[in-house]
Amino acid sequence: MKNTILLVSLPILFVLALNCLEVEAQVCRPSGKIIGKKPPHGKCNTEDDSDCCFKGKIYTTYKCSPQVSSHTKAVLTLNSFEKGGDGGGPSECDKKYHSDDRPIVALSTGWFNRKSRCLNNITISANGRSVVAMVVDECDSTMGCDEVHDYQPPCADNIVDASRAVWEALGVPKNDWGYMDITWADV
Repeated sequence: MKNTILLVSLPILFVLALNCLEVEAQVCRPSGKIIGKKPPHGKCNTEDDSDCCFKGKIYTTYKCSPQVSSHTKAVLTLNSFEKGGDGGGPSECDKKYHSDDRPIVALSTGWFNRKSRCLNNITISANGRSVVAMVVDECDSTMGCDEVHDYQPPCADNIVDASRAVWEALGVPKNDWGYMDITWADV
Protein backbone atom coordinates (compact mmCIF):
# COMPACT_ATOMS: atom_id res chain seq x y z
CA MET A 1 0.00 0.00 0.00
CA LYS A 2 2.81 2.44 0.93
CA ASN A 3 4.63 1.68 -2.34
CA THR A 4 1.44 2.34 -4.36
CA ILE A 5 0.90 5.71 -2.65
CA LEU A 6 4.53 6.61 -3.24
CA LEU A 7 4.32 5.65 -6.94
CA VAL A 8 1.17 7.73 -7.40
CA SER A 9 2.54 10.67 -5.38
CA LEU A 10 5.87 11.00 -7.19
CA PRO A 11 4.42 12.01 -10.60
CA ILE A 12 2.13 14.53 -8.90
CA LEU A 13 5.07 16.03 -6.99
CA PHE A 14 7.09 16.15 -10.22
CA VAL A 15 4.33 18.08 -12.03
CA LEU A 16 3.97 20.48 -9.10
CA ALA A 17 7.73 21.07 -9.04
CA LEU A 18 7.74 21.82 -12.79
CA ASN A 19 4.90 24.31 -12.36
CA CYS A 20 6.81 26.05 -9.58
CA LEU A 21 9.90 26.27 -11.80
CA GLU A 22 7.82 27.71 -14.64
CA VAL A 23 6.37 30.40 -12.37
CA GLU A 24 9.85 31.09 -10.99
CA ALA A 25 11.22 31.58 -14.52
CA GLN A 26 8.67 34.37 -15.12
CA VAL A 27 9.94 36.42 -12.15
CA CYS A 28 12.73 38.91 -12.70
CA ARG A 29 15.00 39.17 -9.69
CA PRO A 30 17.62 41.88 -9.05
CA SER A 31 21.02 41.01 -10.47
CA GLY A 32 23.13 43.36 -8.39
CA LYS A 33 23.66 46.77 -6.90
CA ILE A 34 25.69 49.85 -7.75
CA ILE A 35 26.67 52.67 -5.45
CA GLY A 36 25.75 56.13 -6.66
CA LYS A 37 28.31 58.83 -7.33
CA LYS A 38 27.63 62.54 -7.21
CA PRO A 39 27.47 63.90 -10.78
CA PRO A 40 29.98 66.60 -11.73
CA HIS A 41 28.40 70.06 -11.58
CA GLY A 42 25.97 70.55 -14.48
CA LYS A 43 26.43 67.05 -15.89
CA CYS A 44 23.06 65.48 -14.97
CA ASN A 45 20.25 66.64 -17.23
CA THR A 46 17.05 66.90 -15.17
CA GLU A 47 14.80 67.66 -18.14
CA ASP A 48 11.49 65.75 -17.85
CA ASP A 49 12.08 65.44 -14.07
CA SER A 50 14.85 62.87 -14.59
CA ASP A 51 16.55 61.63 -11.44
CA CYS A 52 20.23 62.18 -10.78
CA CYS A 53 22.33 59.73 -8.79
CA PHE A 54 23.09 60.50 -5.17
CA LYS A 55 26.51 59.82 -3.69
CA GLY A 56 26.44 56.68 -1.57
CA LYS A 57 22.88 55.67 -2.46
CA ILE A 58 22.55 52.01 -3.43
CA TYR A 59 20.72 51.33 -6.71
CA THR A 60 19.35 47.93 -7.77
CA THR A 61 20.28 46.55 -11.18
CA TYR A 62 18.52 43.98 -13.38
CA LYS A 63 19.57 41.85 -16.36
CA CYS A 64 15.99 40.72 -16.98
CA SER A 65 12.47 42.07 -17.28
CA PRO A 66 9.07 40.48 -16.57
CA GLN A 67 7.79 38.05 -19.19
CA VAL A 68 6.27 39.66 -22.29
CA SER A 69 2.63 38.86 -23.04
CA SER A 70 -0.21 40.35 -25.07
CA HIS A 71 -0.71 42.83 -22.20
CA THR A 72 2.63 43.21 -20.44
CA LYS A 73 2.38 45.46 -17.39
CA ALA A 74 4.91 48.28 -17.27
CA VAL A 75 5.57 51.81 -16.08
CA LEU A 76 5.63 54.54 -18.71
CA THR A 77 8.20 57.27 -18.10
CA LEU A 78 9.04 60.43 -20.02
CA ASN A 79 12.28 60.73 -21.97
CA SER A 80 13.80 63.00 -24.58
CA PHE A 81 15.54 61.32 -27.50
CA GLU A 82 16.77 64.60 -28.97
CA LYS A 83 20.37 65.82 -28.88
CA GLY A 84 20.91 67.62 -25.58
CA GLY A 85 17.86 65.93 -24.03
CA ASP A 86 17.79 63.91 -20.82
CA GLY A 87 18.13 60.64 -22.77
CA GLY A 88 21.89 61.07 -22.95
CA GLY A 89 23.64 59.91 -26.10
CA PRO A 90 22.30 58.73 -29.44
CA SER A 91 19.85 55.84 -29.50
CA GLU A 92 21.29 52.35 -29.15
CA CYS A 93 19.47 50.91 -32.18
CA ASP A 94 20.74 53.25 -34.88
CA LYS A 95 23.21 55.59 -33.14
CA LYS A 96 20.99 58.57 -34.03
CA TYR A 97 19.01 61.16 -32.12
CA HIS A 98 15.26 61.23 -32.73
CA SER A 99 12.55 63.87 -32.63
CA ASP A 100 10.36 63.75 -29.54
CA ASP A 101 7.45 64.53 -31.88
CA ARG A 102 7.56 60.89 -33.06
CA PRO A 103 6.13 58.05 -30.93
CA ILE A 104 9.33 56.29 -29.89
CA VAL A 105 10.47 54.40 -26.79
CA ALA A 106 13.36 52.86 -24.92
CA LEU A 107 12.74 49.52 -23.17
CA SER A 108 14.28 48.15 -19.98
CA THR A 109 17.30 45.92 -20.64
CA GLY A 110 15.48 42.57 -20.47
CA TRP A 111 12.75 43.66 -22.88
CA PHE A 112 15.30 45.37 -25.16
CA ASN A 113 16.80 41.88 -25.33
CA ARG A 114 20.17 42.66 -26.94
CA LYS A 115 18.60 44.84 -29.65
CA SER A 116 16.10 42.16 -30.76
CA ARG A 117 13.27 44.74 -30.67
CA CYS A 118 15.28 47.50 -32.35
CA LEU A 119 13.26 49.56 -34.82
CA ASN A 120 10.23 47.29 -34.27
CA ASN A 121 6.89 48.65 -33.14
CA ILE A 122 5.06 47.98 -29.90
CA THR A 123 1.51 48.91 -28.92
CA ILE A 124 1.16 50.85 -25.66
CA SER A 125 -2.24 50.98 -23.97
CA ALA A 126 -3.39 53.25 -21.13
CA ASN A 127 -5.93 55.90 -20.32
CA GLY A 128 -8.48 54.18 -22.58
CA ARG A 129 -6.27 54.63 -25.65
CA SER A 130 -3.51 52.87 -27.57
CA VAL A 131 -0.53 54.11 -29.54
CA VAL A 132 2.02 52.34 -31.74
CA ALA A 133 5.60 53.37 -30.97
CA MET A 134 8.97 52.33 -32.38
CA VAL A 135 11.70 50.92 -30.11
CA VAL A 136 14.87 52.95 -30.70
CA ASP A 137 16.81 52.61 -27.44
CA GLU A 138 17.52 50.71 -24.25
CA CYS A 139 16.66 52.02 -20.81
CA ASP A 140 19.68 50.43 -19.15
CA SER A 141 18.75 48.37 -16.10
CA THR A 142 22.28 47.02 -15.60
CA MET A 143 24.33 50.20 -15.16
CA GLY A 144 24.01 53.89 -14.39
CA CYS A 145 25.38 56.82 -12.37
CA ASP A 146 28.11 57.48 -14.94
CA GLU A 147 28.74 59.79 -17.89
CA VAL A 148 27.41 57.29 -20.44
CA HIS A 149 24.08 57.20 -18.57
CA ASP A 150 23.91 60.96 -18.00
CA TYR A 151 24.55 60.37 -14.26
CA GLN A 152 21.06 58.86 -13.91
CA PRO A 153 20.32 55.68 -11.92
CA PRO A 154 19.70 52.35 -13.65
CA CYS A 155 16.17 51.85 -14.97
CA ALA A 156 13.85 49.47 -13.18
CA ASP A 157 13.13 46.17 -14.91
CA ASN A 158 9.66 47.25 -16.12
CA ILE A 159 10.15 50.61 -17.85
CA VAL A 160 8.89 51.86 -21.20
CA ASP A 161 10.64 55.23 -21.52
CA ALA A 162 8.63 57.27 -24.02
CA SER A 163 8.82 60.45 -26.08
CA ARG A 164 6.30 63.20 -25.49
CA ALA A 165 4.47 62.09 -28.67
CA VAL A 166 3.50 58.85 -26.89
CA TRP A 167 2.14 60.75 -23.89
CA GLU A 168 0.19 63.07 -26.18
CA ALA A 169 -1.27 60.15 -28.18
CA LEU A 170 -2.45 58.53 -24.94
CA GLY A 171 -4.29 61.74 -24.11
CA VAL A 172 -2.49 62.28 -20.81
CA PRO A 173 -2.64 65.91 -19.59
CA LYS A 174 0.86 67.42 -19.67
CA ASN A 175 0.91 68.09 -15.91
CA ASP A 176 0.44 64.30 -15.36
CA TRP A 177 3.38 63.26 -17.55
CA GLY A 178 6.20 61.38 -15.84
CA TYR A 179 5.07 58.01 -14.49
CA MET A 180 2.01 55.97 -15.44
CA ASP A 181 0.99 52.31 -15.32
CA ILE A 182 0.47 50.89 -18.82
CA THR A 183 0.35 47.66 -20.74
CA TRP A 184 2.27 46.98 -23.94
CA ALA A 185 2.69 44.25 -26.54
CA ASP A 186 4.76 43.53 -29.63
CA VAL A 187 2.99 44.48 -32.86
